[in-house]
Amino acid sequence: MGIWRQVAEYLYLKKKDPDAPRGINFRLMHGMNRISIFIFLIVIIVLLVRLVRYLLH
Repeated sequence: MGIWRQVAEYLYLKKKDPDAPRGINFRLMHGMNRISIFIFLIVIIVLLVRLVRYLLH
């Protein structure tokens, strides 16, 4: 499975693979990855807003 498909599944943009393993370890790992991606995206947005505000003043 490609990295972009995995990210799309984490962000609920693409339907999950029905053949993927369903153990508790996989669920926990994917949950932590999902949280990390969301935090990363929020930080990128905050940094872009700060940069734009800095450049405009």
